Amino acid sequence: MARQRNQLRIIGGEYGGRRLNFPDGKGLRPTTDRVRETLFNWLQGEVAGKRALDLFAGSGALGVEALSRHAAEVVFVEKSKSAARQLRDNLQLLKATDRARVHQADALRWLTGSSGTSFDLIFLDPPFADKLLEQVFQELGNGDHLAPNAWIYVEQDSSHDWPGLPDGWVVYREGKAGQAAYRLLRLG
Repeated sequence: MARQRNQLRIIGGEYGGRRLNFPDGKGLRPTTDRVRETLFNWLQGEVAGKRALDLFAGSGALGVEALSRHAAEVVFVEKSKSAARQLRDNLQLLKATDRARVHQADALRWLTGSSGTSFDLIFLDPPFADKLLEQVFQELGNGDHLAPNAWIYVEQDSSHDWPGLPDGWVVYREGKAGQAAYRLLRLG
């Protein structure tokens, strides 16, 4: 069955096969099914019971996949008011509001303004045109958002060079699919 416009399918776990809607938005392009499946195969055994941050959440595809695989909590940060509202609606539909929080905020401002909360998994998929990864890496590297041995998933336009990594971060796996290049990093 072909994917309808502005609809995504949850790949696996508790909500596997469910379809969720998301609004139109500048730069909003959910991580593809194929890439999400690859990522969560890489993370097998690393999601259940963990705290995750879906920064630049957009449709929430990555964070919802983590919830579906029994993440203890997922924090979604999304700047767009309509996307944040749809995320809240989707979480209610899935009956996952007890394990998820949605912050309608600019991702970099949220990172600099929140402290004392560390995450085991961080999903970074900013709008490709904004080229924000270097700033986000710097903020994450200087802050207290990363739990020991945290996993960081990063996605960017495949035509761009990867920004340098903060000290102690290593590339675990990487791939490319269409316009998207992606990496799974580890804080070691």
